[in-house]
Amino acid sequence: MYQNSRQRAEVLRRVADAVPPAACAPVRVAVDGVDGAGKSVFADQLAEVLRAAGWLVVRASVDNFHRPRVERYRRGRASPTGFWLDSFDYDRLRSDLLDPLGAGGSRRYRTAVHDLVTDRLLDEPWQVAGVGAVLVLDGLFLHRDELCDCWDLSVFLDVPFSVTAERMAARDGTDADPEHPSMRRYVRAQQIYFDTCRPAQRASLVIDNSDWDHPVVIRAR
Repeated sequence: MYQNSRQRAEVLRRVADAVPPAACAPVRVAVDGVDGAGKSVFADQLAEVLRAAGWLVVRASVDNFHRPRVERYRRGRASPTGFWLDSFDYDRLRSDLLDPLGAGGSRRYRTAVHDLVTDRLLDEPWQVAGVGAVLVLDGLFLHRDELCDCWDLSVFLDVPFSVTAERMAARDGTDADPEHPSMRRYVRAQQIYFDTCRPAQRASLVIDNSDWDHPVVIRAR
């Protein structure tokens, strides 16, 4: 499913063509969507298209900016509110990655501050983005209020929970029914996100990614 069909390649090219030209600061591109929407694969493939077009690409994921486990679960392991409010360290995401790559930033960045598997904080060496680089960042909740002013271009992958739950089940071994109690933490948190931030309205492009081979751009601005 990771090979590009003709239609998928055309959608990726359309997104790449929409990336604004970089001036002094790098360009920042977000790929948002619920768990199982296909964000990481889409962002990886977009990065490949951009590199082929001559861009210097910084590829990163919000998954490397999780808070420590004790903070993520302080409201309870089943809490949707906890998943929505406590999953990610947005202060570090901005200070270590997004702000340095924004207008007037130093271009000195890190792409990871936390290892989710070991629950260990990281102290990675700083890197320096080249002039005219593009950041491609995938992750959950990227159109929330703390981040929505960061993007030069943003994509929201629109996929129903019935499809994403099946993908998560194949990937992670979770329940394939989005209504199952074990899925409530994730599904309800993302419903809170929809109600609070309306990411499909904030995104530059909304893409139906329900079918890997036949994604469809359903809104662009």
